[in-house]
Amino acid sequence: MRPTGRVELFNGRDLSGWMIVSRSNAPASVTWSVTNGVIHCQGQPYGYARTTNAWRDYRLMVEWRFVKIKPGADNTGILVHLQPPDKVWPRCIQYQGKHDHQGDLFLMSGAESQEHRGMDANKPVPMRGPSKEKPVGEWNTGEVVCAGDTVKAYTNGEFVNEVTGCTVSSGTIGIQSEGGEIEIRKMYLEPLKP
Repeated sequence: MRPTGRVELFNGRDLSGWMIVSRSNAPASVTWSVTNGVIHCQGQPYGYARTTNAWRDYRLMVEWRFVKIKPGADNTGILVHLQPPDKVWPRCIQYQGKHDHQGDLFLMSGAESQEHRGMDANKPVPMRGPSKEKPVGEWNTGEVVCAGDTVKAYTNGEFVNEVTGCTVSSGTIGIQSEGGEIEIRKMYLEPLKP
C-alpha cells in the first residue's frame, strides 16, 4: 500500500507491527529490545526485523547510530521491498549500513537493477563520493526514496546513490542485524511529493 500521510513504523514502546527473522531461530529478545523509546539491536544472530505491512512509493526516514563497532562487528542495513519467503537473506534492496559505507546499495538474493546487472551478486552499487556518516555514537539519518522501480539513498540529508529499473518495487521494510550493535530512535514513512 502507499502511505497517505506520515506513518510511524516504530511506536516508541515496543515492536508491535514487526516480525523478527533470525538465522538461528533465536528468540527475538536475544537480538532486539526497546528501552527508553529506542530500539536496540545486538547485531547477533544475523537476521532482521521487518514490518508486517508491505509498502510502495514512499519516503522512508530512519534515525540510527552505532553504539560501538569493532572489526567484523560494524554492519547493518535498511531493507526495502522485502519479498517472501522470510529467510536470511531475502530478495530485497539494501541501503547499506556498514560503518563508512552507508549508502551503498545491495541488490540481494536475485533482485536486480539497471546499474547492478552484470555485477557480482555480492557487490553493491557503490555510493557516489565519500562517506557522509557521522562518527560512531552520533545519530545518523538514513533516507530511502522508493518511487516505482527507482530507489534513491540519502545519508544525513545528502544524496549518495540511486538504482533504477529495479525488479522489485514493493514489499515489507526491515532493519538488518548483521554484527553491528545499533540503536534506532525514529523510523517513519511519508508519501512522495507530487
